Amino acid sequence: MTQADPRSRILTIPNAISFLRLLGVPLFLYLFLGPHEWGWAVAVLAVGGTTDWIDGYLARRLGQVSRLGELMDPVADRLYILATIVAFTVEGVVPWAFTIALLAREAVLSVVVLVLRRYGVPPLPVHYVGKTATFILLFAFPVLLLASAADGAVASVAHAIGWALAWWGLVLYWVAGGLYILQARSVVRAKQPVAAGGSA
Repeated sequence: MTQADPRSRILTIPNAISFLRLLGVPLFLYLFLGPHEWGWAVAVLAVGGTTDWIDGYLARRLGQVSRLGELMDPVADRLYILATIVAFTVEGVVPWAFTIALLAREAVLSVVVLVLRRYGVPPLPVHYVGKTATFILLFAFPVLLLASAADGAVASVAHAIGWALAWWGLVLYWVAGGLYILQARSVVRAKQPVAAGGSA
């Protein structure tokens, strides 16, 4: 009897946490854009950012790393980033220039994923630089919201810290995107047959 591949498991604790993270995205958008409960919305954002680390840690600690988890984790990261940046742009917390710079990176990587799919390659694992960038951005956004809602010295300090983190996170986000493109290029080249008399 062939033993099932443990990476094919679906019902695991880390996967349950990742699924709950995904449910937090529409909840965040509702709280932020609907009743304008910004405090609760930021709390949901903070929980989502914290569980981003917890699910990966538990997956490794409990030996429950799965293919589904590897797919859900980056999807949840991107959805949180996109939901937050769209909501903040609509409410005037961040300018369109920052939003466009972030969305352009997502558009580029979407094309890369389509190219990988064409060659029968699933989405590649998330690079640690990308995880770091996501963490920084999800930390920067609540600080920027505080800068927008507060007054006086608190607003000034929060504005400086928030934007320092936001731009740092954005740069790392693009660096991670570049690393992903290089990795994808290597995988695609490895799948292409070498022409007779030519070089790889």
